[in-house]
Amino acid sequence: MPLLPLVTNPFYSYPFPDRHRFPMQKFAHLVEHLTAQNILRDDNVYRPGRIKLEALTLAHDESYVNSFIEGQLSDKEIRRMGLPWSKGLVKRSLISPNGTMLTVSLALRHGIACHLAGGTHHAFRDFASGYCIFNDMAVAALNAERLGIAKRILIFDCDVHQGDGTANILQQEPNIFTCSIHCEKNFPHRKATSDIDVGVAKGIGDQEYLDTVRTTLEQALELSQPDLIIYDAGVDVYEHDPLGLINISLDGIRARDAFVLETAMQNAIPVATVIGGGYDKDEQALARRHAIVVEEAHRLRQLY
Repeated sequence: MPLLPLVTNPFYSYPFPDRHRFPMQKFAHLVEHLTAQNILRDDNVYRPGRIKLEALTLAHDESYVNSFIEGQLSDKEIRRMGLPWSKGLVKRSLISPNGTMLTVSLALRHGIACHLAGGTHHAFRDFASGYCIFNDMAVAALNAERLGIAKRILIFDCDVHQGDGTANILQQEPNIFTCSIHCEKNFPHRKATSDIDVGVAKGIGDQEYLDTVRTTLEQALELSQPDLIIYDAGVDVYEHDPLGLINISLDGIRARDAFVLETAMQNAIPVATVIGGGYDKDEQALARRHAIVVEEAHRLRQLY
């Protein structure tokens, strides 16, 4: 049985201020955890390099890209970005979108592949927002369509926050279908318009949430008829996530990921996963939550 393709880069966790709210070391801990489980091995790991400018600017304004790379963003723009600008941030931000592009390519070849980063869905065409610099899912989808490797693409976003940047960038793309299931009373306060938006209530629990995921995915598949799914498996839906506001257990997250992946595989639709949001001072515990989607992909890989 072929191994599950996994995509990562050691620079995803670069030297970063310890007191900052964003858990930058979670990416390294995720690699460590999956290595300890023998899910990530030397023969199934792929390392992306820096994205080409022409691939990035399918989704982003070139002047914005250059301003970010050259450190010319205004103080207001940096505050909206939510991360301190540094050369390390630039290097990381130019690798991660290419990681999702590579994951898409591997998923189309192998049926399923997992990016151990990605899901930066708050990035708009010409500005960063909410810890998101470049929108890796929009970049990957637009490039897959341009290259003709996928004709109809579904972005199925289960991060607790709405994928506002993704919806905005792709609003005029008829062959790329955006679907977001998120907490209605959470960031961003001004929501964009996806092809399907489902805003769940604060405090929602496992059963109602899983029912919502099931019915929404079925609707999205019927409407989009995709030959590729990009799945944002955000774990900020977790009941103890400080930025989540909904009450999904670890078992609930696992059931969600298993359902999405199994549905894709049963229907022979290639699926590329990204980890999305998740916040916790205990970054090793957070990495274990992010690992759930990879563990479920690994398990299902043995069955299909």
